[in-house]
Amino acid sequence: MPEVVFSVDQAKPMSEQTVPGHNRWHPDVPVAAMVRPGDEFRVECREWTDAQIGNNDSANDVRDVDLKRAHMLSGPIGVEGAEPGDLLVVDILDLGPVPQQTGDAPGQGWGYTGIFAKANGGGFLTDYFPDAYKAIWDFHGQVATSRHIPGVRFTGITHPGLFGTAPSAELLERWNRREQALIDTDPDRIPPLGLPPETDQALAGQATGEDAERIAREGARTVPARENGGNHDIKNFTRGSRVFYPVHVEGAKLSGGDLHFSQGDGEITFCGAIEMGGFIDFHVDLIKGGMEKYGITTNPVFMPGNVEPRYSEFLSFIGISVDHDSDTNFYLDATVAYRRACLNAVEYLKKFGYTGEQAYLLLGAAPIEGRISGVVDIPNACCSLYLPTAIFDFDIRPTAEGPRSTDRGRSAVTD
Repeated sequence: MPEVVFSVDQAKPMSEQTVPGHNRWHPDVPVAAMVRPGDEFRVECREWTDAQIGNNDSANDVRDVDLKRAHMLSGPIGVEGAEPGDLLVVDILDLGPVPQQTGDAPGQGWGYTGIFAKANGGGFLTDYFPDAYKAIWDFHGQVATSRHIPGVRFTGITHPGLFGTAPSAELLERWNRREQALIDTDPDRIPPLGLPPETDQALAGQATGEDAERIAREGARTVPARENGGNHDIKNFTRGSRVFYPVHVEGAKLSGGDLHFSQGDGEITFCGAIEMGGFIDFHVDLIKGGMEKYGITTNPVFMPGNVEPRYSEFLSFIGISVDHDSDTNFYLDATVAYRRACLNAVEYLKKFGYTGEQAYLLLGAAPIEGRISGVVDIPNACCSLYLPTAIFDFDIRPTAEGPRSTDRGRSAVTD
């Protein structure tokens, strides 16, 4: 096993770890451990909400989750010799749930998918599903099943939702300025257009005193992906992947977490993956001056791994950039089109006895494929959602006999 350079006791919150992690992006979060180019090492991770969600049949915890605590990031891991302008080469060697443990924390033999309430985060379909719901998933090797969504069994593409390098002070200031400008266009919107720096529940790693206070005041929230990487939520970012991260500060300061047992493209419920704590094994290297050499300045680049479920038959749902509720056409809007593809899939699955919430949770957690199929045929963008048929223990394909509906229970709901 590679050397553990960042350890987590799953019985304790991140703030009480021997070496605490952080939940804000800032260049001055102190390095928690150092590695060299060529090293292989293990990073242990806490579940992204710091284990605020329980293995139970109520979604009250999802409704009441404190998002100011998110995300719990392990690190930063400094890389010797890394300088601004380099590319940090990161190989994912292995990852998974908390090894050989069962317990109360997500990742200890189980995980969850949540539909977040519109008033507290929301999701891709929040106008259609404004309340909080939850599904618990049990892990069986590489396979997940859920008492809240019966009749489904699938192999996950386990991956980290979030890893990235630290921003420079200049880049951090740009993030905060442009995101605040967006928020200011509709400051009372629910859910909000963005999340500005927030001192409440801020965690600054090993920083103390005035340094910790400044990091809390200035640090960027971790919810969106940005130029440094961050919360990309790419399901194929799994074993065997290689990522080229821009380096903005000395030592690179690699941090992350938000491990997922499985996820569909888009993570559409906001907490749409199967969330868990666990471990991830890395190999790192450097390309000196790589940002200029390859023109990589505003984004990481990655090569997906070859480890994924081998589903060969899909039922695909098409969406176009039309709001069918108001009969309004949008010009080449891929977001509207993919939302409609998701809603079409939800309506289809309801014919087999699932509730809309169960279908929504399933599309967030199962390894569905979302594709932008056309963005040139004015006025309608076209997106498609590929749902593997083999994950069901019944035939979901259309037949002359029609769908066989049965009572399929319900997801965890709020009181």
